[in-house]
Amino acid sequence: MKGKGIALLFTIFLFLTSASFAGTSQKDVNLLERSAQAGITVYWDPFSLSGVMEKNGRQISFKAGGDFALKNYSSIMNEKAPYLKDGVLFAGEKFMTAAINFFKEQDSLSQYKVGVIIIDPGHGGKDNGASASHVIKGKTVKVVEKDVNLKIGLKLCDCLKKAYPDKRIIMTRDKDIYLSLGQRTEIANSVKLAPNEAIVYVSIHVNASLDKNASGYEVWYLSPGYRRKVLNKDVSEDNDVNTIVNAIMEEEYTTESVLISKFITEGIKAQVGKLSSSRGIKAEEWFVVRNANMPSVLVETGFLTNPTEAVLLADEEYLQKVTFGIYNGLQAFVTHFERSRGFTVKNEK
Repeated sequence: MKGKGIALLFTIFLFLTSASFAGTSQKDVNLLERSAQAGITVYWDPFSLSGVMEKNGRQISFKAGGDFALKNYSSIMNEKAPYLKDGVLFAGEKFMTAAINFFKEQDSLSQYKVGVIIIDPGHGGKDNGASASHVIKGKTVKVVEKDVNLKIGLKLCDCLKKAYPDKRIIMTRDKDIYLSLGQRTEIANSVKLAPNEAIVYVSIHVNASLDKNASGYEVWYLSPGYRRKVLNKDVSEDNDVNTIVNAIMEEEYTTESVLISKFITEGIKAQVGKLSSSRGIKAEEWFVVRNANMPSVLVETGFLTNPTEAVLLADEEYLQKVTFGIYNGLQAFVTHFERSRGFTVKNEK
């Protein structure tokens, strides 16, 4: 889809619709012109025939010719959705009135923001994770994954709390204790959010391999092929509608997870330089990313089975560099997310 301008990252199954492109009536208006007059931005994807109206961080999503639209991914707008005729988007006057009133009601709410960041240092307590012994500065040192994860997690938490005193920075563990995978995601999923808040989840790990030459850092996100239920409550009595709304939210989470992965990878690269190399971003169905109902990533900070990289992972200064890399990546995502008022789009050149 290169060269096609702004393309919305929505599933083409955005809504169940009967795409009836009826003729215009005297009560129908040009959607783009009327929206511009009201200060509403319209994003349109001609490939999936789906669009989003946005103002002050609030959205109305629709499928052209559909029987309804969706407000903020959570409630149904029962007016007929805009439709396409001769390459122009039209909307009924009732739809436009309802949309303008919706955005007016939302003007008093604060801007959509990342309100909570979950930091999950992997393993802990009786679960050491991976470990390996190496000779470092003439001494045999055992590098243990759970310890490295916690050190980075604590440093990251400190950085984020100083940078964002208005956000909740939550650690699944801040000491050497054991937590099951289920307990970790339960902590994240139980966080109560304000209507204008979003949440992200970052799990920190160290890699290991039978191949001692394996090295580098990588960031994982949930495979787009894995389907999960992320909708906390039904928005309609129609199960098909709920299924599609869930798919919309899941698509958004995937998009945001990919962005977080890219930003963190770039952040670490800028900090560690040639000391370690990027293995890229990858998709996998790790438990913590598939069961955390939010944008979520898993960071593998290096290979403790690699003699050279183990020395780095045992060095506080290097761990600080990795921490700054993750922090800068998260900061870049938060800035992007909040400047776009919670609406993630892809601009393809």
